[in-house]
Amino acid sequence: MSRFADQTVLVTGGTGGQGASHVRALHAEGANVVIGDIDAEGGAGLAAELGAGALFVRLDVSQEESWSAAVAEAEKAFGALTILVNNAGVQNPPALIESTDRATWARILDINLTGTFLGIKAAAPALRRAGGGSIINIASTMGLGGTALYAPYVASKWAVRGLTRTAALELGRDNIRVNAIHPGVVATAFITEPAAGSDAPIADFYSPEPFAVPRLGQPADITALLLFLASPHAAFVTGAEYVIDGGLLLGPALQKEAA
Repeated sequence: MSRFADQTVLVTGGTGGQGASHVRALHAEGANVVIGDIDAEGGAGLAAELGAGALFVRLDVSQEESWSAAVAEAEKAFGALTILVNNAGVQNPPALIESTDRATWARILDINLTGTFLGIKAAAPALRRAGGGSIINIASTMGLGGTALYAPYVASKWAVRGLTRTAALELGRDNIRVNAIHPGVVATAFITEPAAGSDAPIADFYSPEPFAVPRLGQPADITALLLFLASPHAAFVTGAEYVIDGGLLLGPALQKEAA
């Protein structure tokens, strides 16, 4: 398959569980991939694994100059940038709002929200020069409700929703589509390992047993949806929000023995 031949994609957080899944799948379908991350060792290793058509750039999404350099490197290496995946994100240690320090609040919003804002700001002119493209923001089901003990993360993901819709309105006439994906509980280190400063992973609080699809999500589940949204098959989709959570937000599913 080569849905993304002649396309260049910048994926932030490109060495993580979901990010690396997106990078590998896009590259396998013909895209040039730019792996943006602060993990230089992991990023260089992934680019070497993929070979031609893969480039690692060190990217701190909270820094505007880092974004400018990454976009410039993408255009220099591959001639154009056509797809941006704002995937980088961090989670806060669980804490009540009254126990959350200002530095934690600022760090989470700097990466999850400001990082997404800066990505759109830096990439939009490049996508416009390319004649159009697609921006996909990775949000969260936590951006669709309240979750006790995770106020900074929840607030950041709610804000990404509004940013996505606003960008879609601003960039639509430039042939640039902007959409958001809201993953549920996905089996990556982000979920299965404790956040810095925490003793327990988020997965400990979310048993998939009540879900309509009774399992944790896999990175490939999210990637499959992302490939659709980035492709011409989604040419009429912008400003949309896609929940992919196995039914987590629906509530407990009817058990077979009760049917």
